[in-house]
Amino acid sequence: MVDVEADGPIPADYSMISFGAVAVEPSLTKTFYGQLKPVSENWIPEALAVSGFSREETLAFDEPKAVMERFARWISENSHGRPYFISDNNGFDWQFINWYFHHFLGENPFGHSSSNLGSLYKGVVKDVFANFKHLRKTAHTHHPVDDARGNAEALLQMKAEFALKISLK
Repeated sequence: MVDVEADGPIPADYSMISFGAVAVEPSLTKTFYGQLKPVSENWIPEALAVSGFSREETLAFDEPKAVMERFARWISENSHGRPYFISDNNGFDWQFINWYFHHFLGENPFGHSSSNLGSLYKGVVKDVFANFKHLRKTAHTHHPVDDARGNAEALLQMKAEFALKISLK
């Protein structure tokens, strides 16, 4: 489960400021957190404000290539077989993670696909207006590890409540 905070709507023109990941397994203790130096001079103050960081703070964050290398290692160490990318808003989160992996490492360990947790829940309950967020236990704080953990909790609850077939290997 992955969550991204950014200073604008798209990668390259704007920057991924931080992201978090949680391996979806019962303990939810395997986490990753990265803070990345901006890749662009562009930034939208209102978008950056969601992350809780100032522009000056982000300029002191780690080089993106080093963060993505650490994340790739973490994925390799904490998954079996091909890792699977899922997030609350994969249209947003996926584009940043995918771009950063390809731009800095030349490949994305997640491959070419992702899944949206909200859409999965809508399908399980057969209601396109349904919302899964009541299944979270961890508060949605806009710290990406908290948000990824809350979404992983919701996915585990869906597995238990609806006998959702997901592998936790």
